[in-house]
Amino acid sequence: MPETRLHDDQMMRFAPADAEAIPLHVLEQGTAVSRWLADQPEAVRRWLEACGFTGAPGQAALVPGENGAPLMAVAGYGDKTARAGSRFLLARAAARLPEGIYRIASGLAGPAHETEALGWLLESYRFSRYRAQKPMSARLQASEGLDTARLEIIAAGERLSRDLINTPPNDMGPDELETRSRALAEEHGASISVTKGAQLLDGNLPLIHAVGRASPRPPRLLDMRWGENGPQLTLVGKGVCFDTGGLNLKPGNSMGLMKKDMGGAATVLGLAHMIMALGLTLRLRVLIPAVENAIDGAAMRPQDILTARNGLTVEINNTDAEGRLVLADALALADEEGPDLLISVATLTGAARVALGPDIPPFFTDDTQLANALADAADRAADPLWRLPFWKPYERMLEPGIADLDNAPKGGFAGAITAALFLRRFTSQARSYAHFDIYGWQPEAAPGRPKGGISQGARAILSALPEVLER
Repeated sequence: MPETRLHDDQMMRFAPADAEAIPLHVLEQGTAVSRWLADQPEAVRRWLEACGFTGAPGQAALVPGENGAPLMAVAGYGDKTARAGSRFLLARAAARLPEGIYRIASGLAGPAHETEALGWLLESYRFSRYRAQKPMSARLQASEGLDTARLEIIAAGERLSRDLINTPPNDMGPDELETRSRALAEEHGASISVTKGAQLLDGNLPLIHAVGRASPRPPRLLDMRWGENGPQLTLVGKGVCFDTGGLNLKPGNSMGLMKKDMGGAATVLGLAHMIMALGLTLRLRVLIPAVENAIDGAAMRPQDILTARNGLTVEINNTDAEGRLVLADALALADEEGPDLLISVATLTGAARVALGPDIPPFFTDDTQLANALADAADRAADPLWRLPFWKPYERMLEPGIADLDNAPKGGFAGAITAALFLRRFTSQARSYAHFDIYGWQPEAAPGRPKGGISQGARAILSALPEVLER
């Protein structure tokens, strides 16, 4: 079996502060480049003109000194239009810089400096568990004023989420997800309990059991707690480690990315790492229903009617709509404590992708103050989100008549909204609730986001927490 330690200690970290570093000037395209060049020695101007440097996005050049050693480097930062159309533009240039250590000497300040520094760290991610990957050549030395510890913690949380999603299901089933969760709990002094297999029925978690009972890898609920003071935040992440669709079997092309169906669990674990490593003053609970939606004689069937933890009955009209079932029991359990903020994160619906594409996860909440805080935080954290409504008139689409709820309303309209409304039925006591319907996958490489598993929403939630939990 391949190594479980996936990264060396330098991955996604700043270079040492005392290392010799090459000054890097980040230059906007257009007149800013011309003005900067006018202040440079003639040799520098002639070199960059010969290189065709214009400050376009992703351009990078090393300028030699008189002795041939690097004098400085420049990176293109594009114009406002280019920056509006892409995140982490500096990371695009950083990936093209020659090997070395760089420090930002000019061109970035304030929030933009922090965002681009984080983007550089995220660009250096490599998934090397199964094949050696060439590390990123250019490393960044943190400039004065950056909160390097915080940025490295955020990058480590992102790395954890990406690693978990990228690991194939033969090495990331419910057992392995439990193992990684236990390791995270041990790292931060958190407690963790696991309810597994038939214990789920004894513990009144019947929907989690029903979804996972057909797999030879028993279903389970992971329950992690950390912190003794402050408001209570409960995170619930969908941990479907592989989704065949059950008896409503997915076609092959739809099953190809189903290792990422535990992306919600991966995201909340990455976020939990950030929260605990930063030592935020709150009481954190993380609930992950970890299952595999497989097929054998024990598999749940279409038209089965199951009773959830909170007593609601659910008609199973599609066994491939299993994520909302495992989340329902976990949310009902979380809700019993009446947390100050309850958040669910899940790779839940294709409808969300049709509506907003892979880059922008929708979130749902009835709490306008929370919604505004998340929208502001998404901009600050370069972690885009978009609010969709808990549209009450669609509630009737969830009610099949023979049971309280339908897990897969017919017609196909508003699938992301009806799934969110389904989940809201299990959250009556929490002070505030928000649901995030993420994709958890980067289909094509982009600055700071190589192709593969990715966390979505975690940085925005982290940035919003101080405001929303201090109300």
